Amino acid sequence: MTNTTAPAPPHPTPPPPFPPTRARRRAWPLLLLGTGVMLFAVGGRWDVAVAAWIFPVLLLRFTRLSCAWSGAPCIWLAHLGAAVFWVQESAIGLNAVVLAGALALAGLQTLPFLADRLLAQRLPPAAADLVFPVAVAAAEFLITLLSPFGTAYGSLAVTQHADLPLLQVVSVTGPWGIGFLVGYAASTVNRLWERTDRPARRGALVCMAVLLSVLLAGGARQAFFPPQGTTVRIAGVSPSRTVTERLRTTLARFADGRGGVAAAPATAVRPAMTAVENDLLAATRREAAAGAKIVIWPEEAVRTQESQESAALAAARAEARRSGVYLEIGIRVYSTAAPAYGRDEALLVDPRGTVLWTYQKAHPIPGSERYTPGDGQVPVVRTPYGRLADVICYDADFPALMRTRADIMLVPAHDWKEYGGAHTDKAVLAAVEGGYSLIRQDAEGVSAAYDAEGHVLARADYFTTGRQTMVAQVPVRGGTTVYDRVGDTFAWLCLAALAALTATALVRPRRPLGR
Repeated sequence: MTNTTAPAPPHPTPPPPFPPTRARRRAWPLLLLGTGVMLFAVGGRWDVAVAAWIFPVLLLRFTRLSCAWSGAPCIWLAHLGAAVFWVQESAIGLNAVVLAGALALAGLQTLPFLADRLLAQRLPPAAADLVFPVAVAAAEFLITLLSPFGTAYGSLAVTQHADLPLLQVVSVTGPWGIGFLVGYAASTVNRLWERTDRPARRGALVCMAVLLSVLLAGGARQAFFPPQGTTVRIAGVSPSRTVTERLRTTLARFADGRGGVAAAPATAVRPAMTAVENDLLAATRREAAAGAKIVIWPEEAVRTQESQESAALAAARAEARRSGVYLEIGIRVYSTAAPAYGRDEALLVDPRGTVLWTYQKAHPIPGSERYTPGDGQVPVVRTPYGRLADVICYDADFPALMRTRADIMLVPAHDWKEYGGAHTDKAVLAAVEGGYSLIRQDAEGVSAAYDAEGHVLARADYFTTGRQTMVAQVPVRGGTTVYDRVGDTFAWLCLAALAALTATALVRPRRPLGR
């Protein structure tokens, strides 16, 4: 009698716990190439915008071909190398604080790659494609929440500062939206790299549709809703290089640094300080005569001992009255009180000579500035030229601080030759996020004026111009953006989505690699 019972189906072969050895060998060139490309997408002076879209594709491919717990340290080392490269190209100086920050930031930037490696194989393809982008946005957001570095380093959005159609998305999502899009593209390309079946192609079409929609919406915003209305002439003036160098030479004589300057006899420092003040006052008169209604001096434009502060301020107030301008001055006060030995302030004086605000820098640079931080309350005053607001230099790298209802944001700054241009380029994000014009006057760097959509209204390089002045016609009316109203909702949603994807992955079986 013939046995007609159907044979039992073969037991499915479980997926290998690790990628095959051959695949791991192919991964190393991807790591090296991805790391090399990443060096040109770190928010430095040698950035190439397209590099920010390429390196995540290569590094993500490396992690998918590698063992999770051996690949992650390699990604961490790659990001650490990029951070050190950024420090060197920007001439920041590698001290203990900077090195500790680089180590921590590299760890946070590694998390999206590790999350993708551990979770994507346990999720349906469409959900798996979202792990990396939401993790990138979440990691960038956590950097600003947990570290003192803001978006100065670790934000992919700053690498896209010149792509204005794309940049408009930050008016809705904040800078985290661009990180999400870059991560989404990298995840989609990797899915196509693994296979080209119908679901993969469909996922690629969805990704392309999202990217094109963002670009078209951004282009439409610029085309149909450009900043309009009355403008005001604003002049940014920095002291000439001659008086600046003379003051720097004078201050360098004091071995005790800030404390030594504060305790020095007035006769030893006051002549050089007064020369800078007189240069700025003369430039203010000149620009007011040319039609400027608002004049902004850079961060630490005036340097004075605490005992002489009132005299320096009196001279500025008198000039504002004489010239009939709103005058914003950056002032560095040298005090004998340790450990800060002074204050970093910005004051706005109206045409009557009244001081409308005194603002102290809220985010001193970690490792190099010991000022006591200000309260972070951004001052805003109504004027015939719209609502004026003010922060100081590094403050503009913190999106939460920059969410202020203003029409014109004044940003006195003080950078240096190697970093001034890159730092000013990043400030355009704050203008688009907040829906206001932004004027960044840099003492020893690149000054620029942007409108609410990121268009460059004026730009001046301190080191290549004979007269350290920037003049721009600036719209006096800003607007309210979605990001201004809802804040970091998009970033919090990305964190929530990452938590939900993690929970889902934990209860699902693992899929074979590449399926």
